Amino acid sequence: MFIRFSIISLWTFIDPLYHLIRRLKYIGSIQNKKAIFRVKLTKYRGKTFLLADGTEIKRNDCLLKIHLHNVRVLKEVMSISHSVQRTRMIYKMVEQSMPVLAKFIDSHQKKDDIKGVIGITMLNKGVKKLGFELMYPENRYYIHFKRITQMPIFLISHSTLSMKKIKNQRPTYLVMSKEKLFEKYLGA
Repeated sequence: MFIRFSIISLWTFIDPLYHLIRRLKYIGSIQNKKAIFRVKLTKYRGKTFLLADGTEIKRNDCLLKIHLHNVRVLKEVMSISHSVQRTRMIYKMVEQSMPVLAKFIDSHQKKDDIKGVIGITMLNKGVKKLGFELMYPENRYYIHFKRITQMPIFLISHSTLSMKKIKNQRPTYLVMSKEKLFEKYLGA
């Protein structure tokens, strides 16, 4: 518990600086609470890939990069002792924020340019049910960097972990086309 509290305290201190440097924006609120995502527009830099709905994502396409508000997530799940319950709570927070994300894009001035959303996480259980497709980064340096930066939330979301499980955990891109997001969460 002390380690979790220390991680959250450190992250609470670092988070405002991270938010400023990354130029992240809040997407809105649900039930008088800010949605769990912070976002920014980005140009896709990877290999071309085709989503299940036929949307092709190519180099330099405009995507909305989603970031979990980690400090808030960590604070809300810290008191929950069982990892399955923590995972369910994180899932629920993401699920509740998805319609807010869809509305944010639908009202965005660059709505027509945005092809979809992309995020990277090590917490990828149940994301297909939310509508995301999975891709895996290939650059081993980027994988190691992301593994390090994603580790605090990964550790807090699990009660017990072995070093083998941590080493086998791989950062995953979560991708969804704008059309699928609208269809699933705006009823468009």
